[in-house]
Amino acid sequence: MKTIAKAGILAVIIAVALFSCKKAEVPAEETADYATAVADSATVSNTQEKTTETPKTVEKRKLIRTADIKFKVKSVVQSTNLIENTTKKWGGLVTYSNLQSTINDKISTKVSQDSTLETTKYKVENTITLRVPQQNMDTVVKEIAKEIDYLDYRLIKADDVALRLLSNELLQKRSATNEKRIANAIDTKGKKINDIMNAETQLENKKAQSDSSAIENLSLQDQINYSTITLQLYQREVVKQELVANEKQGYYFEPSIGIQILDALQSGWFHLLSLVVLLLKLWWLALIGLVIYWIFKKVPFIKNIK
Repeated sequence: MKTIAKAGILAVIIAVALFSCKKAEVPAEETADYATAVADSATVSNTQEKTTETPKTVEKRKLIRTADIKFKVKSVVQSTNLIENTTKKWGGLVTYSNLQSTINDKISTKVSQDSTLETTKYKVENTITLRVPQQNMDTVVKEIAKEIDYLDYRLIKADDVALRLLSNELLQKRSATNEKRIANAIDTKGKKINDIMNAETQLENKKAQSDSSAIENLSLQDQINYSTITLQLYQREVVKQELVANEKQGYYFEPSIGIQILDALQSGWFHLLSLVVLLLKLWWLALIGLVIYWIFKKVPFIKNIK
């Protein structure tokens, strides 16, 4: 009897133990499922948070981007052509280009009686202003960088003008409201000429403010759409040598002494011939002289006078 009782108590203990194990297993499984569900919900929550925050993060800003670069190149002319082609390739345009040479020094060295060696030292530089679509600005700057032999500086700026645009838009709305009110006042309540004139003046001022805001917004939007790149190019000083003919003074062109003597003889001979011709032209004087001499010798009356 005692044996049966012990066996029954042992069976009850075993049953209780098995029931407890099963009961413990269920919460463990439920806990694992709960953890998985929590992780999934956390992932979904994070995804939702990211989704809700994405518009704020990637909100489109109103940026005016500019670049100012100064650098040395091997050839300013060749680099200028490449930069202009690159700008055109990426949908931009060149708004300013000032390619010029500046003489630093010029030396003239006489190498012979009739030639001189001119040595000229000069520098070639160019200032270029580009307007390129904002999305292509970085690409254009990188392609231009391939021409850099020595970089002096590179300054890139991005100014957010969203608030300025918003301010101008609000100003336009206020101006439009005020314009309507002033126009209605003129139509309904304006009686005196002075009042009407003052109201008209205020109306014109409001319209001018609105127009100025609209024009400024258009200008800002243009600067947003097209970034401005200012480039200063220069190259190593160039030395050019050129052999030129001398500009001789007058005495360099005088003939030799022999030629001068020959010219003098020829000139004297021509003068002698001219004198003979002149004497021949005066033959009548000689004839008159002979007649007078004959009269003094042959006429008696004239002899007695003597």
